[in-house]
Amino acid sequence: MGQRFREVDLYDHPHYYDIVFDEGSAEEADFVEAIHHRYGRTGQELRVLEPACGTGRLVIELANRGFTCHGFDASEPMLDYARQRAKARGEESKMPVSFSRQRMEDFECPLRRITLVVSLISSFKYLLTEAQALSHLRGVAETLAPGGLFVLGLHLTDYSRSHAVHERWVATRGALEVICNTRTWPADRRRRRERVRNRLTIVEAVQEDVRRHESVWEFRTYDALQLRRILHKVGNLNLVAAFDFSYDLDAPRKLDDSQEDIVLVLRKGEDA
Repeated sequence: MGQRFREVDLYDHPHYYDIVFDEGSAEEADFVEAIHHRYGRTGQELRVLEPACGTGRLVIELANRGFTCHGFDASEPMLDYARQRAKARGEESKMPVSFSRQRMEDFECPLRRITLVVSLISSFKYLLTEAQALSHLRGVAETLAPGGLFVLGLHLTDYSRSHAVHERWVATRGALEVICNTRTWPADRRRRRERVRNRLTIVEAVQEDVRRHESVWEFRTYDALQLRRILHKVGNLNLVAAFDFSYDLDAPRKLDDSQEDIVLVLRKGEDA
């Protein structure tokens, strides 16, 4: 008999989510800083907005380096976790980081003169319609100061793929081990959707307890041409560079379909 997984909302369990994804926070922050220094406008202070910030791991890491940051998310459990984490590390008392509950397609940033908006883990693909995606991109453009950057990471879709793709991570924190398995099924090109399933196996060594959680959702799909088209509709976010998920600034790539992982560096026009 196969192992049974309990259906949950992944984002109702921020501690397990954070264990899996926090490992890359320092590397992501290094990349964000380097992007700002290479492509941002000279003399601009780094003021960061992260849509769909989740547990706040990235904005808290950047705030810990002295930058002013704001993160928003639609999940209250994630935000509660982020606020507690910030308080525990002391950032909230110094006020370099704040959080709010908002949605990507309709948001307002309480900080002024944002110089960098960052979204690295395909959160953009949760916007399931063209109208929602355009609303988000235009909101980002309005929020950015002239010359500000939008660093957008996502997985492009290979519509010719006929098999599911599986990714697996294992992470530990204290007595907890979290095994994360994510499966993405072939895309429905007509609907612009792909089905994603996340399974977490949570092992607590001290209590000899094992829990199994499963979450299923859909993403909106993009190939390189579809991504170019929607950016063209926004108009004032100009592509200045692209990379893959290795975050290696010495290995730029093009916005094409040569590989699925891509990070775009988009700059708002100086006169916008």
